[in-house]
Amino acid sequence: MGHIELSPTVAFSRRTVLKTSLVAGGGLMLGLRLPGLARGAEAAAVFVPNAFVKIEPSGTITLIMPNAEVGQGIFTSAAMLLAEELEVGLDQVQLQAAPPDLLRYTDPSLGDQATGGSASIRGDWMRLRQAGATARVMLITAAAKQWKVDPASCHAEHGAVLHTPTGRSLPYGAVAAAAATLPVPTDVPLKAPADFKLIGTNAKRLDTPSKVNGTAIYGIDAKLPGMKIGTVAISPVNGGKLASMNEAAARAIPGVRDVLKLDDIAVAVIGDHMWAAKQGLERLAVVWEGGPNRAVTTGSIIAAMDKASQSSGVVAKKEGDAEGAIKAAATSLSAIYELPFLSHAPMEPVNCLLHVRADGAEVWVGTQVPVRAQNAVAKMTGLKPETIVINNLYCGAAFGRRLDIDSIEIAAGFAKQVAYPVKLIWTREEDTQHDYYRPYYYDRVAAGLDSSGKLMGWTHRVTGSSVMARWAPSAFKNGLDPDAVEGAADTPYEVPATLVDYVRAEPEGLNTGWWRGVGPTHNVFVVESFVDELAAAAKQDPVAFRRAMLQKNPRALAVLSLAAEKAGWGTALPSGHGRGVEVQFAFGTYIATVMEVEVTRQGEILPRRAVVAVDCGTVVNPDTVRAQIEGGMILGLGTALYNEITLANGRVEQSNFHDYRTLRMNEAPKIEVYPIRNNEKPGGIGETGTVAAAPSLGNAIFAATGRRLRRLPFGNQLQAS
Repeated sequence: MGHIELSPTVAFSRRTVLKTSLVAGGGLMLGLRLPGLARGAEAAAVFVPNAFVKIEPSGTITLIMPNAEVGQGIFTSAAMLLAEELEVGLDQVQLQAAPPDLLRYTDPSLGDQATGGSASIRGDWMRLRQAGATARVMLITAAAKQWKVDPASCHAEHGAVLHTPTGRSLPYGAVAAAAATLPVPTDVPLKAPADFKLIGTNAKRLDTPSKVNGTAIYGIDAKLPGMKIGTVAISPVNGGKLASMNEAAARAIPGVRDVLKLDDIAVAVIGDHMWAAKQGLERLAVVWEGGPNRAVTTGSIIAAMDKASQSSGVVAKKEGDAEGAIKAAATSLSAIYELPFLSHAPMEPVNCLLHVRADGAEVWVGTQVPVRAQNAVAKMTGLKPETIVINNLYCGAAFGRRLDIDSIEIAAGFAKQVAYPVKLIWTREEDTQHDYYRPYYYDRVAAGLDSSGKLMGWTHRVTGSSVMARWAPSAFKNGLDPDAVEGAADTPYEVPATLVDYVRAEPEGLNTGWWRGVGPTHNVFVVESFVDELAAAAKQDPVAFRRAMLQKNPRALAVLSLAAEKAGWGTALPSGHGRGVEVQFAFGTYIATVMEVEVTRQGEILPRRAVVAVDCGTVVNPDTVRAQIEGGMILGLGTALYNEITLANGRVEQSNFHDYRTLRMNEAPKIEVYPIRNNEKPGGIGETGTVAAAPSLGNAIFAATGRRLRRLPFGNQLQAS
């Protein structure tokens, strides 16, 4: 398997660009030269035709990896894209984390050097293939010049150029130096799908061996000589201030080296090891002033959202007269759906290792946003961004948590106060109670059916926090958050009249952020649950009701039909069992899910089987698609059943996995994934399973019990009744 090097060993700067050319649609940055490789004969022999490929005289092929590996398998899938066009095997590719550089590594789907939004394959699909194809053509040209033959008589195969008529061959390393002197072509044709050798095959993940044998380095594993370890405490009430602490008691703990403050909003105890730091923090006996949010509760937040939702919002979609159609309908329905605040709860709590010096800093961290991480350290230390090196390491899960840089800012604020390298680790309790939470949503939906049960009008008002306004303010235009309404303003269904609007309501006392599934994870639950309510009101089968509205959407209709067929829709089930269905279009991917659930006499909800049909366009690694849907479904089911963040007296009440739990192995259903293959452009996959879980589960609960649950988590709602 290919080797993965997660610590960048070469610094990039904008001065190294000799020529920049954008290939249509792909964002390929060409003509890059690495400063460390620009001196001497040996350095000149290294072939670096673009921002993503480096080939050394030894034959070593390196992919400069633009995405973070957070467990989703992107290192392998991205390497497959490059290797496919470069004509090498995966075992010939090693990976190196890209440095912070918006010029070269901005994801074209996100507009930032970021990993998220199920965007990596969509962003890499053209640019990494173009990078490989460009390098391949230049290597062939160099070999043909050496042989004095027509390049058209040569081809590439498994890391070598072959002269077809004579059988002569040269490994890539042997022609790297010559290729490095050639002009970079700007319009290289890519392979047709029929010619793919790697794309579409089940490839073993490149990161698996090191994760199995324990050699993989996550952010929390990073070590430096002379390093100290610290742990952090932040005011439990957002906006609270430090009132007092017992520094002498903390310093009395053996191994404690320093006690630090950061603007009266956070404290850290630094020790020779984590145990000393943790004991020291406990002995510090910090007392906090509550601040302006000390009286905030979940109830007060919901009451404010209820009030806000009663006023019209910014229109996201308007087709026809939806409100008039509902008033004139033979049957009309309305409902309120609520979804709670959610924590990310990654297995690896947030952490950051820094060494801050007078002339610069070096950082070891797992982050989804390396440029933002670099800028955060610059902001806190006063250093210039170009003097700060970011070593981006494996993330022990992220789910969107590492799209924010608050923990890196805080770590930098402490690290600048000491001369030695220091690793700041948040305890799980601190991580859970100071997260950037998935927003609370309070949605009002209404619809009208004609006398035959056909949907005539639909309104959907989304009320919730705007993550986009904070994280990407340029995308928050005229008061509309496009993420907050994704999956609501663009359902797969044909409806004669629709009105979708958005009311921004920011909660007191909490920060909100991206969570796996973002807007669709809440909107698809609301839409698909209410579609099921309409099917019941029309006395129609839920699958048949949806099919009638999907006649002009063949891809959505195809996944629905396949999921229903594979699940045995309509066949008998044991007493207490039910099947629920959902259809979604999110992240450029079509999915339909049929969930089978058992509800016991005691009201316990037991998911038994999930059948998922997926059309994500061209599939790069089918095994990763299955794994992502399975993992997303497990996360989504656990969240739908158990998870919520609540507040009392301004403080988050949950603290660890005992009261913010996930689905256990014995609770996991059988998950079956059925892909539909085609040559459409790739869609995203990492968040789709999470989105599908709650609506299919809720609809299955209704089928089993006749009870419609409109509030998440489902938890013990049936048991309580």
